[in-house]
Amino acid sequence: MTATLTTSAPILDTRQPSPTPGGVVGRCLRQIRFEVTDYVRHADTLVFTFGFPIIMLAIFTSAFASQGTIPNPSGVGAGLTVGAYYLPGMVAAGLLLSGVQNLAIDIAHEKSDGRLKRWGGTPMSPFVYFAGKIGQVLVTATTQTALLLVVAHFGLGIALPNTAQAWRTFAWVWLLGLTASCLLGIALSALPRSGRSASSVVLPITLVLQFISGVYLQFDGLPTWMQNIASIFPLKWMAQGMRAAFLPDGFQQLEVGQAWHLGQIAIALGVWLVVGLVLSRLTFRWIRRDA
Repeated sequence: MTATLTTSAPILDTRQPSPTPGGVVGRCLRQIRFEVTDYVRHADTLVFTFGFPIIMLAIFTSAFASQGTIPNPSGVGAGLTVGAYYLPGMVAAGLLLSGVQNLAIDIAHEKSDGRLKRWGGTPMSPFVYFAGKIGQVLVTATTQTALLLVVAHFGLGIALPNTAQAWRTFAWVWLLGLTASCLLGIALSALPRSGRSASSVVLPITLVLQFISGVYLQFDGLPTWMQNIASIFPLKWMAQGMRAAFLPDGFQQLEVGQAWHLGQIAIALGVWLVVGLVLSRLTFRWIRRDA
């Protein structure tokens, strides 16, 4: 009976990788490879995810070039170009798009067209499925961030961090923020009623968060009530952590409390990681409850 299931798996869904032996780690690695391969086949998603942060950064850099530099609030050292100031926010927004937006929409579509239901009838466990999705995001987000930094530095002339401490801050904020985004994306996929409505449900959420979290608008210039709302959600903390890594220390005077608050950033992202893990495990189903 087992041999029959293994042989007929491609008939159920040609996109389902064959369940060859190798233990949990091997199955997770094969699922990641399958997810990455499937992801790169969708040119529209690929172009949007990789191109959107770069295009937005180029627009900000070009549109506001005539305004000169943003002075260092401490009065010490040179100021920053608009592009250099907004680069950290674009990096954070890229993590949100790769994790929350893409996974929420992708999984909602897989539920709607019956792929998850068919996969639920195979030996695949939710753990392996989650590992495949998160691994795919890890691969694509790494490529996206690297491409954004290369274009920013060599194409737009934006200086990158030049200290080991700054890169360490970048690394842990990036990894913690991306993991939380992935888990929240899996949880959010339960919200759309169908794959067709997924984009209309998820896109407004991520777009509003980008505007109130200091990605497209300078955070210290937003109304206090808007800052307070943004502080509830992880993108604000991801953007603040990236600013701590990329901007001179003098610019921490523009933050709430006039400090980077790296400890609070770690706590906030850690809490959202746990919330995402719990919600994704509670809400994930191979089939919709109303199916």
